[in-house]
Amino acid sequence: MDWSDYALETQAIRVGHRRTAEDEHSMPLFATSSYVFNSAEQAAARFTGKEAGNIYSRFTNPTVDVFQQRLALMEQGERCLAFASGMAAIMAVGMGLLKAGDHIVSSRSVFGNTLLLFENYFGKFGVSTDFVNLTDLAAWEAAIKPNTRFLYLETPSNPLIEIADISALAEIAHRHACLLVVDNVFCTPVLQQPLRLGADIVVHSATKYIDGQGRCVGGAVVASDEIIEKHIYPYLRTGGATLSPFNAWVFAGGLETLAVRMKAHCDNAFALATWLEQHPAIAKVHYPGLASHAQHTLAKQQQSQFGGVVSFELKGGKEQAWQLINATKMLSITANLGDVKTTITHPASTTHGRLTPDRRAAVGIKDSLIRISVGLEAIEDIKADLLTGLSLLSSNT
Repeated sequence: MDWSDYALETQAIRVGHRRTAEDEHSMPLFATSSYVFNSAEQAAARFTGKEAGNIYSRFTNPTVDVFQQRLALMEQGERCLAFASGMAAIMAVGMGLLKAGDHIVSSRSVFGNTLLLFENYFGKFGVSTDFVNLTDLAAWEAAIKPNTRFLYLETPSNPLIEIADISALAEIAHRHACLLVVDNVFCTPVLQQPLRLGADIVVHSATKYIDGQGRCVGGAVVASDEIIEKHIYPYLRTGGATLSPFNAWVFAGGLETLAVRMKAHCDNAFALATWLEQHPAIAKVHYPGLASHAQHTLAKQQQSQFGGVVSFELKGGKEQAWQLINATKMLSITANLGDVKTTITHPASTTHGRLTPDRRAAVGIKDSLIRISVGLEAIEDIKADLLTGLSLLSSNT
């Protein structure tokens, strides 16, 4: 049936599952590498693309397809392809769209491994990248060259939670015959739908909020059917950065509760950010839901809520940051995010630790910066777990 007129919450639960002869109510897991054909003629028709259907689970699997259909519709896209990780999804965009001599314009404020992928690996094959300030529209336009293939960004950014104007960047990209690629991992389609704002491609790390419980690794690319069929699908079929059926089964289930979870993450994050902003040991809080955030108004325009990640700078340096992190008892010290469990990390020595100090300074990642992915525990318990370390720092200042 056509699910396009249904609400996102309904799409996340109902889309894609076609009951088998067993009439199951829960989505089944198809743990199979291959499929049996009725005849040699059917096998040949499947392999040549003359007949639709399953061929081999490297690129066709019913469980993976349910996840892909749901995420595509939730993102208001025509088609989705799933991958073994979020980084594999970004790699697929590059391998599908780029050739030697091409050029990328990327925000400086991207995940450290994304930056290294562009520079160290795409660069090996003759693709150059210029990095610009996420919020400086003039810098984006000035960096575009005749050979620029796409503009790439995360919004909100990691870990400073800066917000880019997606519609304005889409207009700039299209005026120069470029594509706009947006990493939507912090918001998910529940809070933000970049394709509706003019973006051409959306990438996800399903490992984060889509799973929501830190169980599996996976990624996805959502775009028009033309972009997927012409550029991304051939790479998946040949390159094999395949999402396992089990992980797809977990992610499809994660989508079913995503809207409810994201609202709770946002509510807790806003309460925590407001509380942290008043604490004397903290120099600055980065959260777009605060009126003090530089892109607060823009965030209200293009997001339905402000997200579940809060970062803040202490009055001090790495020693104070590590002291606060080590003082926590309940919070999980891990670099993952999007979990129902609150996680805390020191970006300068973890997620962005492979960058040089100069590169970290260029994107504003200080040694005093801490990132918290706010989970679904009681907010008073999260505050209390941070308060021990914060009180200790306050007494020493």
